[in-house]
Formats: sequence, C-alpha cells, structure tokens
Amino acid sequence: MSGSAASKQSLGALSLAALGVVYGDIGTSPLYAVKEAFSPSHGLAPTPENVISALSAFIWAITLIVSVKYVWIVLRFDNKGEGGDLALQALAQRHARRTFPNSMKYIMSIGVLAAAMFYGDAILTPAISVLSAVEGISIATPQFEHYIIPITLGILITLFLFQHQGSARVGKLFGPIMLAWFCTLGLLGIQSILQTPEVLKAISPWYALKFTLQHPVAAFILLSAVFLSLTGGEALYADMGHFGAKPIRIAWYGLVWPALTLNYFGQGALIIRDPKATENPFYLLAPDEFLIPMVILATMAAIIASQATISGAYSVTSQAIRLGYLPRLRILYTSDHSQGQIYIPSVNWFLLAGVVALVLSFQSSSNLAAAYGVAVSGSMVITTILVIIVAKARPNQRQRNIIIPIMLVAGFFEVMFYISNLTKIGHGGWLPLVLGFTIFTFLVTWKKGTDLIHDQRRKINMPMRKFITQEYENLPRIEGTAVYLSSNPNLVPSRLFYNLKHYKAVHETLIFLHVNFDEIPYVEENERVIVTGLAPGCYSIAAQYGFREEPDLTQAMKLCNQYGLNINLEDTTFFVARTTIVECETAMPPWQCKLFRWMVRQSESSGTFFNLPPNQVVEIGTQVSL
Repeated sequence: MSGSAASKQSLGALSLAALGVVYGDIGTSPLYAVKEAFSPSHGLAPTPENVISALSAFIWAITLIVSVKYVWIVLRFDNKGEGGDLALQALAQRHARRTFPNSMKYIMSIGVLAAAMFYGDAILTPAISVLSAVEGISIATPQFEHYIIPITLGILITLFLFQHQGSARVGKLFGPIMLAWFCTLGLLGIQSILQTPEVLKAISPWYALKFTLQHPVAAFILLSAVFLSLTGGEALYADMGHFGAKPIRIAWYGLVWPALTLNYFGQGALIIRDPKATENPFYLLAPDEFLIPMVILATMAAIIASQATISGAYSVTSQAIRLGYLPRLRILYTSDHSQGQIYIPSVNWFLLAGVVALVLSFQSSSNLAAAYGVAVSGSMVITTILVIIVAKARPNQRQRNIIIPIMLVAGFFEVMFYISNLTKIGHGGWLPLVLGFTIFTFLVTWKKGTDLIHDQRRKINMPMRKFITQEYENLPRIEGTAVYLSSNPNLVPSRLFYNLKHYKAVHETLIFLHVNFDEIPYVEENERVIVTGLAPGCYSIAAQYGFREEPDLTQAMKLCNQYGLNINLEDTTFFVARTTIVECETAMPPWQCKLFRWMVRQSESSGTFFNLPPNQVVEIGTQVSL
C-alpha cells in the first residue's frame, strides 16, 4: 500500500472514530431540541409559519456557531495539538504576557470558570440524553411508560460502574454505531421532507429574522430551545487532541452537519403535517415497525454521548490538577497505548451521584431541558473571548481581520443564547450555575492557598546558594542516595533541616528534585530532565511534564545517566512533605481557609502522585499558618 493510500485510510479511520467520541453529544440533540421548542412552556403554536421560522433559527444557529465558529475557526487555535478551555486559557496567557500583561488575572479567571461550568454539562448530558432516548418506549409501548425512570437509572448506573475498565474496549464500536445513527437521522429526515417539501423554505434566514422582528419576546424565549441543538459543539475543540482537526472537520462537513440538518427539517415537516406530533417529533418520525429498533439505537447513541462527556470530565480534572487548580487525586490509566484513557474514581462517583439525583428530581427530558444550556452557553462565550485574545495577539494581520469580526458576531448570538437560557433559572437552570460556581470556588481556593504556602516557604527556607556555599561541605555523610522533592529549585526544602536536626548527617548523594508542569500538553523524552551539579555529590534535577502527562519520577531519574549521573534507585530514599494547615490569619477569609484545609486533607500524597516506590518514601509532616 502506498504512503498516500495508507494516509487516506488512517484519515478515514480517525474520521470514523471522531464520529463516536466527538459528535455523540450534539448527535443526540434531535431527540429533544425540536420537542422543547414547541413545548407548552414556550407557548409557540405549531403553525406552519412558526415551524419554518423555528427551523430557520435552528439551521442558521448550527451553521454560525458550530460549522463556522468551532469547526472552521476554533480548531485552528490548538495548544500544541490540544484543545479545551484550560488548554486555550494557557495559550491565551502565553500570548497575553506580551501584548496584554495586565489581563493575566482575568484570563485565568474566565478560563477556570469555563472549565468549572463544564462539570454542569458532564452531569446533565448523561441524564438528558439517556432519559430522552428511553422515553421512546412510551411511544412504542405506552404500557411501559412507568418503567422509563428505572430503565434510565439502570443504564446510567451500569455505565458508571464500568468506567474503571476504560472505554478502549468498546471504543471501536462507537464510530460504526454513530455512523448508523447519523445515516438513520438523515434518512428519516429525507422521507419526511419528500412528503412536505415546503419545509425547505427554512433554508432562508429571512424567516427567523422576520419572526424575531414580529415576535421579539417569543423569539427570545425560543433561543433557549434553539441552543439545545448546539450543545456538544464545544466537544469539537475539547477532543481535538485525540484525533486532530482534519478528521473532525471531515466528519462534520461530510456527515454530521447534513444528517442533523435533514433530521431537523424532517421533524419540522412532520409537525406541519400533524401538529400533535410535537409530543415527540423525533420518534413519531419513524415508522411504527421501526420504533423499537430506534429506541435501542437512540439509547446506544445516548450512552456514547454520555461516555464522551464523562471522559471529558476526567480530562478536565487531570488538566486542572497538573496546572495547580486542584489537589492531587487518584488517577488510573486504563490503557497501555492511549494516555488519554484515564479514570478518576472520586470524579466518577461525584458524577454518578449528580446524574441519579437529576433523573429522580426532574423525571423527564423536558424538565431537564429547562436546566440544560446555561452552563454550556456560558462556556461558549468564554471560548469566544479567549480566541479573540489569541487572534489579536498573533502577528497575522490578515487572519485577524477575518477571524475577529466573525467571532464577534458569534459572540453576540452566544450572549443572547446565554441571556435566554437565564430565563430557565427558576425551572432548574440554577443547578448548573450553582454547580459551576461551586467548582470554580474550589479551583481558585486551591490555587490561592497553594500559592500562599509556596510564598511562605520561600520566606523561611534557606536559599540553595547559601546552603551549598556555607553548610553543605561541613556536614557528615551516610551511605545511600536521598531525593528531596522541592517546589522551588532555589530553596532548600525544610524537610532536609528536620533530618539534620535529628540525624546530624546527609546522604552521600543528595538530590533536590523539582517538577515543572509546562503549559504544553506533552514534553519530549530528550527534554524530560535537566541535571545541574551543585557540589560534589549534590545535584539539582528539574523534571519537565506537560499538563496532559502522568508524572513518573522513577522513570525520569533513569534518564539522568545521559548527564553522567547514575542513580541506584534501589538504594534511594525519597523525602516528601505532608502539609497541615493549623490556622489562618488574614491571607484568606475564614470560610475559604476552612475549605482549603479540607481540600489539603483530601489531597493524594506526593509519593503516590509521582509514582514513587512506597517502601522507599519517607513522609515528613509540616504545619503551616496562613
């Protein structure tokens, strides 16, 4: 096979895989978006004129926000091949240091807020996707309507219980299933359009604009339902690191966008023919004999959409830990080949509890739709702001002149979507907002508290230069190698002085090990460690990791032999700190200090986090007053 043919085959495989991982969320939007638009709460009568106006809004919202903003523009703004709010925030901060130095604090805040809001989406997506899919049972066999909630909970609980095995085993099935799903969406839409071709008038944006001018209040309320067709669009960017931009674009323009458009047109055509179809236009679009297979296929698509969102929550949490916004949590890597395949038990059980609570509380996809969209629309606005910052800072003038105006237009509509979604606050929309701001509080509290601890240690710890020139040479030696983990390479960790106080000696080989997490996803192996000789038998090692990498310090230390430092790991002792916050004075409000103290207790130990051999780790406790 030629290189060109192999490349095309690989591109095709990646595009198929992108169908299963990237488009699961937005691909299940037809289950509930049109239904919600004509729900009684919106007061929109299913007349032909209203149907065409609503469809026009659906089609052009998808075109502007997803096809133009995300697929064409935002995918260009990768951070060394990675996407997502935290990756974009790190990219914006790098550019802002040169052009907008006074904006760093604000960029950090909005980037972290967008990441926090993602967790609201991660809880709502499984609940609304699976529940709306299972609700098809009531259309096919009404006598099973009372079993919708138990079946939904059973599927969701099973999904979360199997997370520890990773999605690698079933990942190969995701693409073909979603291929069948999108083909089905398109075919169902086509057969309905052929019966009522007048629905194609919605291709013109004039109908949406005319409706807005004539009924501004109704149009404003309708926006919150239209936005449901966009949820999942942000996943295009977040999952870019797994597939690359080109396969994602091919899958969107080649299949997903046409299939979604045809299905929305088909549902609209059905409602024009039968206004009572607003009860559940998606399932009523299918012939009676295909209802049960459609429920099964829709449920599988919903599970895939849920899996993608759950995996995204793990990735966001991992990135937050690497960038210093969360304490160390237990992270399990479920694949030997893909570093993105991770499982975080604490996040898994948190999401499961939230999803179960949502299903039991809201009872239907229509009720959940009232809470959906607030968090996602806010995140989309923040993505637009960060992209504009990066585009303005880049030197390409021609690119700026094209991208910034388009992003400003998209941002205007996204703000309108967000404001419209705020009307849902009294109907459950408060939930993702409260959840997002709660998680945001956790993230900024941890960052602020750890920064304060580091500042305090810098004040009390001895400078490394002073230790080497005045103290080190006169200290007695004992056999072996001692490695002291240090957060600042210019300061001597206080743990060393605790040892000197009790044992009056240092090991014959003394190593200060500092770990850097860069604002890039991955670090090349030949750049992993930098060894600096400080004095005979005393070294400083800087280990470099990207924010998407798992730190393994024992493996990193094996790379030191390229610098002539051969370390006998079996004869090495690692000294790590365990911090206890005893009191707070004025640095943090009392409530925030208590929260930070609790988070410190939940943090995973340094030895476990850095994959150090347990029987070679000595943990020394330190008490800190802030």
